[in-house]
Amino acid sequence: MNSETPAAAGEERPQSVDLAAEYEASGVGEVLRELDEELIGLEPVKRRIREIAALLLVERARKSMGLSHETPTLHMSFTGNPGTGKTTVAMKMAGLLHRLGYVRKGHLVSVTRDDLVGQYIGHTAPKTKEVLKKAMGGVLFIDEAYYLYRPDNERDYGQEAIEILLQVMENNRDDLVVIMAGYADRMDRFFSANPGFRSRIAHHVEFPDYSDGQLMEISEQMLGEQNYRLDAGAKAALEDYIALRRAQPHFANARSIRNALDRARLRQANRLFTEAKGPLTADDLSTICEEDIRASRVFRGGLDVDRPSHEGEQR
Repeated sequence: MNSETPAAAGEERPQSVDLAAEYEASGVGEVLRELDEELIGLEPVKRRIREIAALLLVERARKSMGLSHETPTLHMSFTGNPGTGKTTVAMKMAGLLHRLGYVRKGHLVSVTRDDLVGQYIGHTAPKTKEVLKKAMGGVLFIDEAYYLYRPDNERDYGQEAIEILLQVMENNRDDLVVIMAGYADRMDRFFSANPGFRSRIAHHVEFPDYSDGQLMEISEQMLGEQNYRLDAGAKAALEDYIALRRAQPHFANARSIRNALDRARLRQANRLFTEAKGPLTADDLSTICEEDIRASRVFRGGLDVDRPSHEGEQR
């Protein structure tokens, strides 16, 4: 653990610090404003990120004034259901840590078990070390981290990757932050089986599911980014869709909504192509109608199942 003691006599140090000015000068305020503006909901997550930012600002100020200082442990666990914004927040966290000088580059390397664990003896160590090399100076995001540990398979090589990760998390924590993500209950079991990880994780951040209203806001935000809009009938239909879809298996919050909107755009394109009698206006090309939503099999009692391979991203 690195530590710094008060400055030697005669060394000039600031006698006071303006945290509000440091907050703006560092760019932390810009990152947190982006979180508020770009991500709908997630208030507990945003609050926790602000708390971490405040801690790091204070620690940096203490260091500048020559006060006793220890580099804080910054490895994190993000838990929650799929599509709740974990990857997006990890990217913002990487930028925040870079602006405060806690990582050199501020890039994010996102991986899953397949990127770390090999298929045969001698394959895992080089794979894991190559990923860690790419992530140095930034943030390593391990999605569905619990799949690293498979005690039921005695020929599994995940334990080798775990041992390498634990060593690097301890010895290189001045140059790498690891964020592990996944379902809350599975992460709890993973940490129970691997106490070395739990002892190295300083911040546990829980990502709540979105409400129906927030999912509607996210829908309109997603469509707006692509210059689409919902007409009045489509809005009512999408509200009904959300209520029905979230009661089905494998609902993935914002990811399921993105998939639903992609299918609605396909239906809209097919409708315009087959039904158009003449030239189409920009409004015609940009409007999702009620029939484009209600054609979903969800309204006929069928399943509209998303089977994502990874959990992290919100959108």
